[in-house]
Amino acid sequence: MTERPLGLLIEYDGTDYAGWQTQPNAVTVQETIEHALEQAFGTRCALIGSGRTDAGVHARGQVAHTFVIGGHAIPTEKIRPALNTRLPKDIRIRDVTEVPADFHARYQPLWREYVYTVALEESVFMRRFAWYPELPYDRRMFTAAATAFEGRHDFTTFSKHNPDTVSYLCDVSLCRVEPHADRLVVRLRADRFVYGMVRSIVGAMFDVARGKRTMDDVADALRNMDRSRSCPLAPPRGLVLNRLKYADGLFDHHISY
Repeated sequence: MTERPLGLLIEYDGTDYAGWQTQPNAVTVQETIEHALEQAFGTRCALIGSGRTDAGVHARGQVAHTFVIGGHAIPTEKIRPALNTRLPKDIRIRDVTEVPADFHARYQPLWREYVYTVALEESVFMRRFAWYPELPYDRRMFTAAATAFEGRHDFTTFSKHNPDTVSYLCDVSLCRVEPHADRLVVRLRADRFVYGMVRSIVGAMFDVARGKRTMDDVADALRNMDRSRSCPLAPPRGLVLNRLKYADGLFDHHISY
């Protein structure tokens, strides 16, 4: 029986989902796409994603792979429309391509990129995809605080506990704030991210911007690896898994933001 490895580029509005990963008694992105794959190919297809986004978190550049064993022989160029007609409108398959048999969406990215959007004013058009913080803060200090997280650090303090995580070391190559007319976009790029890391970093940046802690406090918290010194997490709605970089340039031709 033939085994057909496929790579999928996926975007979704995570507002109404309990995260990416399949779990009992909850609607997730992974199981929704797996159901569409089974309908399209007539055989069960397990989907492995590049990362497990939390409930309410979105994706523009989630990558996943699957092996279609047997089933209907759908031409590659027709798989994307075949899946999108079977998916709800808040999940879209942006691209589908055949990949090498040893391709792994989760373990092979060179880096991953998240963006977190902070609204500068309340807007009904951004309410699902941005956080509007009602308490005042210093935008200059918020921007300056981002640099504290660049470099190779243990992010135990700025993450949530996960029994499956062996190491909290992450190499953050980019953490910056990009100003726009109606929003601030925090862009983070790293070799890996641990559970709750981006939302914790954004929460810490707001603590600095509100005078609750200094840049030295942040540096000290990173060094001490003490979760009791963590910050409140920023809400999930502002967070988007934006892009993944693979050595072979997989999906590089697609626009990211």
